[in-house]
Amino acid sequence: MAMMFLDRQKQSKNPKYILVHCTHGHNRTGFMIIHYLMRTHVSCVAEAINIFAQRRPPGIYKRDYIEALYSFYHEVPENMMIGCPPTPEWKRPDDLDLNGEAKQDDDDDNGDIEPPNNETEEKVITNDDVLGDAVPYDQQEALRVLCYRLLEMPLVRGHTQFPGSHPVSLNSENLQLLRQRYYYATWKADGTRYMMLIMRYGCFLIDRNFCFRRVQMRFPHKSLEVKGLHDTTLIDGEMIIDTVPDSGLKRRYLAYDLMALDAVSKTKLPFSERWRMLEDEIIRPRYHEKKQFESGAKSNPLYKYDMELFSVRRKDFWLLSTVKKLLKEFIPKLCHDADGLIFQGWDDPYVTRTHEGLLKWKYPEMNSVDFLFELTNDNRQLVFLYERGKKKLMDHARISFPEEIDPPSVAGRIVECSWNKEEQCWVCMRIRADKSTPNDINTYRKVMRSITDNITEEKLLEEIDEIRRLPMYADRIAQAHAKMAQHRRR
Repeated sequence: MAMMFLDRQKQSKNPKYILVHCTHGHNRTGFMIIHYLMRTHVSCVAEAINIFAQRRPPGIYKRDYIEALYSFYHEVPENMMIGCPPTPEWKRPDDLDLNGEAKQDDDDDNGDIEPPNNETEEKVITNDDVLGDAVPYDQQEALRVLCYRLLEMPLVRGHTQFPGSHPVSLNSENLQLLRQRYYYATWKADGTRYMMLIMRYGCFLIDRNFCFRRVQMRFPHKSLEVKGLHDTTLIDGEMIIDTVPDSGLKRRYLAYDLMALDAVSKTKLPFSERWRMLEDEIIRPRYHEKKQFESGAKSNPLYKYDMELFSVRRKDFWLLSTVKKLLKEFIPKLCHDADGLIFQGWDDPYVTRTHEGLLKWKYPEMNSVDFLFELTNDNRQLVFLYERGKKKLMDHARISFPEEIDPPSVAGRIVECSWNKEEQCWVCMRIRADKSTPNDINTYRKVMRSITDNITEEKLLEEIDEIRRLPMYADRIAQAHAKMAQHRRR
């Protein structure tokens, strides 16, 4: 027997028919089709199971398949009970065991599905870990086009370049931007950059190579009963690994910008508004529902947040007047690595790719460049950057590697390096598993300018102390303090 499933494409006048079958077209067939429905059409396991059962009665009748589906999508069945249809009547008597249950023969849905093992394991977590599930090529291309549209960017053949906003290194020249525009500051986490596309049927992490991987996450609206889950929402952030006392290593996604909300682009709004919306529309509704489920305020929690690969929170930004406290008190107490500061224009729109007004300051010894490292047949080093999308050989450049790294083993990979002035060479800091292309030559020049200018922590704090006394900062800081006082009185 076989199960026929109809997939009607919106742009096609002629529907396409896809034949899906196992021996009887119930358990393994249903398991696969329900995964398909969950990733393309519906957002609830129970609904997907019912759709399949209506098209192919009685649907999936083996409990382990149904349990595995609920477990995979972190959901809980209604009333905490999984209902399974009885064994179909067309099952021959010799297909039943002594208890009246269907046998596990070689021809019918053999190989029971085992639910994922969710027990806590002692596992080393790193920034280089690959998260989530790969997506088909055609779906990735469609998602790339969607991201370009949400970011209001012109469509380019291939869509292979990561469109996220990139900061530039702070130097004595662009430092003056802090005097001309109103800025806030935050710490620069030493994590992995990801944008996140939130769809009704799943979330997608978008890495620096503009590749998508699906992760099972839940993002409810403020009015869940009215709007349900978020759909076609795009945010920006970074994945960090916190060392939590008594709990070990935990992944956390620090969201710091919102570019689209329910298919509506927000890139032209000032950062301050996008940052507020990120908390109000994305983070807080998710937090409140999670707490309701954990506390038992909702008698039937339909989703297990604790099964997700990582937690999510909004990254904080502060007035420039707090930069000294940020450097001296906040960063030293962080549970993850940080290598400097980010200065964000409070009134800026979202700028794709290089944003000359988005500034990053690194501790001088951490200023770095990402090179492509290669070796010739006679083990001569070749160090490349990019120029106009092509490799550019950096003549006479040399990378010094620590003893534990064998240079031939990293040939063809991206190496993040800092500059050793005494040795006049680049020193390998780490291998960038999250990148496949080196820095552009213009980025290299800006980093070299920052290294040459050598804006130390002391020099930076002196400049900030002077800048924050300017009238535009003094006025806005006073307004911010007044709003905080008003909020406390409420």
